[in-house]
Amino acid sequence: MAAAYSIDLRTRVLKDADAGLSSKELAERYHVSRAWVDALKQRRRETGSIAPRPQTTFRRRVLAEREEARLVALITARPDATLVELREALPTTAALSTLWRAIERRGLTVKKNRTRGRTTPAGRRRGASPLAGLAAAPRCAAVRLP
Repeated sequence: MAAAYSIDLRTRVLKDADAGLSSKELAERYHVSRAWVDALKQRRRETGSIAPRPQTTFRRRVLAEREEARLVALITARPDATLVELREALPTTAALSTLWRAIERRGLTVKKNRTRGRTTPAGRRRGASPLAGLAAAPRCAAVRLP
């Protein structure tokens, strides 16, 4: 993430703004965006401060290390379990996307091919194509038009 603009720059921009320069002129003079100039003016007007806001920090993970280890054990024991089943087996209310990211972070795959027996929709089975029978059907005689 880029560093915040210095207090010195902020002070100079606001000094010139108080002198009557427009936001567009200030942005061109100091090589900043017009939106930043407007936001700085608004910040001073609403809070009285021109200091940059503190940068946000990384949120802690929802699943603790112990829960991730249990997740790995559950997947190893039952590789055909769905994400919903895995969430129910864990003592957590984490979203399914959180579980999925934890599985990816651990480098696990959750393929269902061998355990469930199929990957295609239930209506389509392996075997002869429904169009295969048409190839053997007798053809109609060609009709010539005069």
